[in-house]
Amino acid sequence: MRKTNLFALLVLCVWVITGCATVYKTSELEKSGESYKTIAILPFEVTVQYNRLPKNVTPEQITENEYELGFVFQNQMYNRFLQKRHKFAVNFQDVDKTNMMLRRNQIDIYNLGEFSKDELSRLLEVDEVISGHVITSKPMSTGAALAVGILFDIWGPTNTAEVTVALHSGKDSELLWRFNHIYSGGVGSSPEQLTHAMMGPVSRKFPYKS
Repeated sequence: MRKTNLFALLVLCVWVITGCATVYKTSELEKSGESYKTIAILPFEVTVQYNRLPKNVTPEQITENEYELGFVFQNQMYNRFLQKRHKFAVNFQDVDKTNMMLRRNQIDIYNLGEFSKDELSRLLEVDEVISGHVITSKPMSTGAALAVGILFDIWGPTNTAEVTVALHSGKDSELLWRFNHIYSGGVGSSPEQLTHAMMGPVSRKFPYKS
């Protein structure tokens, strides 16, 4: 019985990490690849969905958690790409520089959507930008002031997350590449766990291999 349960758990973990993802790639991507050298990773848009908030949890806490997670996912993706940088023929702009330049232009997570991808590329002095959107069914721990560890005890044990990562041209905002997948059942309660699960498929499908 124990072996059966272990096998089922392993199958679930493999499904969570390697399940079918939807990947879009424009036919123009390979033609224009040689001219693109530097890519910036924007802070992620994060949405925590809920039908009814647990007791003692406020919408302001959820908003704070979404805000913090946007930068955590940005950093996690940048770090993962750095670990695999020998596999890519492009450079990834340091996220500290990206965020500094965004702040100088009074751009934050809340108003990123007001700017086109080519506008952001010019401001950041890069050739393309990566953006991301994570929709999760409960908060995730960020290690910051928000006591989400307490929230987990009353939020429930399950978690799902829909992840979309997109690459846009800095010349005309054209969508060059997009990855979309829903992770469920085993992504845990931290952005590190989710990033670890999603970056394998993302890095394998990401263009500009060296």
